[in-house]
Amino acid sequence: MNNGKISASMMCASLDKIFYYLTEFKEGKVEFLHIDVMDGDFVPNLALGTDYVKSLRRISDIPFDYHFLVNNPLEKMKWYEIKTNDQVAFHYENNNEIEECLKYLDTIGAKKFIAINPETDYKLLDKYLEMIDGILVMMVKPGFAGRPMVPETINKVQELTNYLKENNKENIIIEVDGNITFENAEKLHKLGANIFVAGTSSLFSNTNKSMKEIIKDLREAIR
Repeated sequence: MNNGKISASMMCASLDKIFYYLTEFKEGKVEFLHIDVMDGDFVPNLALGTDYVKSLRRISDIPFDYHFLVNNPLEKMKWYEIKTNDQVAFHYENNNEIEECLKYLDTIGAKKFIAINPETDYKLLDKYLEMIDGILVMMVKPGFAGRPMVPETINKVQELTNYLKENNKENIIIEVDGNITFENAEKLHKLGANIFVAGTSSLFSNTNKSMKEIIKDLREAIR
């Protein structure tokens, strides 16, 4: 089994510590910065704006892991300067332009992910499996940090892993987002998850440990 990758949830990063975090992420070889984009409509929250994301790009060269929790993602993805080494997830739900979204990301060369909420059946993505690089599985009801994990999502990840194997789609990456504690990360890695969105339950938890130690602990959980 390959080692898992860390995607640091930037909506959880306090601005007063942003340079400390980015320095530690660089030294700790954190693979992605997770960029949640929310429009206050698809979910009842707002994050992260275009100017903030542009500023973040100027001070870090870590690839971005965009997660568009928005209505009309095809339009809103175009507001951001997505790069070829970024990966981008948009939601299956309430989206009538899934193929158009995938084609647009093809023109950029970014990795293409479709995100699904806890209640959404992964089999609904069957027709897109030839077109995508990964599936982002929400483990919590989306919109706010710190929400509890929906228990059924653990089995969902295991079932999705088996389903992809049965359909010769083991190359499709499984990303998990929501309440990714060290314990949950270890469990989900064993069940087949590859990328772990780390927020208030791990990287940004209130602890006396340094960021270097936290990253080390998370690496241990997903190796």
